[in-house]
Amino acid sequence: MTAPSSVNSPQTTVKVLSEALPYIQKFSGKTLVIKYGGNAMTQDDLIDSFCRDVVLLKEVGINPVVVHGGGPQIGDLLKRLNIESRFVNGMRVTDSETMDVVQMVLGGLVNKEIVSQINLAGGKAIGLTGKDGQLIKAKKLKVSHKTPEMTAPEIIDIGHVGEVESVDTALIEMLASRDFIPVIAPIGVDAQGASYNINADLVAGKIADALKAEKLILLTNVAGLQNKEGKVLTGLTTAQVDELIADGTIYGGMLPKIRCALDAVKDGVQSAHIIDGRVPHATLLEIFTNAGVGTLITNQISS
Repeated sequence: MTAPSSVNSPQTTVKVLSEALPYIQKFSGKTLVIKYGGNAMTQDDLIDSFCRDVVLLKEVGINPVVVHGGGPQIGDLLKRLNIESRFVNGMRVTDSETMDVVQMVLGGLVNKEIVSQINLAGGKAIGLTGKDGQLIKAKKLKVSHKTPEMTAPEIIDIGHVGEVESVDTALIEMLASRDFIPVIAPIGVDAQGASYNINADLVAGKIADALKAEKLILLTNVAGLQNKEGKVLTGLTTAQVDELIADGTIYGGMLPKIRCALDAVKDGVQSAHIIDGRVPHATLLEIFTNAGVGTLITNQISS
């Protein structure tokens, strides 16, 4: 009989479960909002591990709420339909025709695939957009652009791109109380019934704030927030993050994600986590192990 490997041995399994126990006890009954995107959403093995993680969270008494993106899938369908993709300040210009595609992809194809995969893993997922139950009230996002020679910034119309005005949590809370896992596409609606495409990180942050969630978890394609030497930083307070923005350590594409996490914590979410979605079971590793697998931001100063 072959001896079990150290990685998969019963002793290792028991050790992992023992380490996870205090975290399970601490977070049982609490809400976690998870923004799902990047590699974790496009690679089969990572899709499977993410969905299993979400189901396990629900099984141990934690209430996960999933908010997903879908930019690459939208781009692929627009290309197949010969609709040009244009971007301003990293945001997709979304005319009426493009918005129709966004709703088909986010609210239909991507959302229902995630729901299906979570259900196959043994969960009870329900797919929503921000239009359902007046979940996300949106308003048009105003984008300004200014060059050195301009005396005043130019306001650019990028179409049906919005920002969150308010979140009604009644539907999410009702589903969670009945053991369903809400899976939300980041589409909002304004008072006139117009639909808007909204950045999924921002939607996740606003939903976490409205729910007063224990954690906001943002899956990314990087190891976490890194300093100038490439070391992953964690256990940061909001004040420390503000300092890292001010001194230029945080810049470029990471800034919007960090600001989203920062705003959520400042508004009452207990902690925000920016984690590496390329790591199998990244969500469980971050929540249930001492080492974690990304960057933790909190208002609390460790003693």
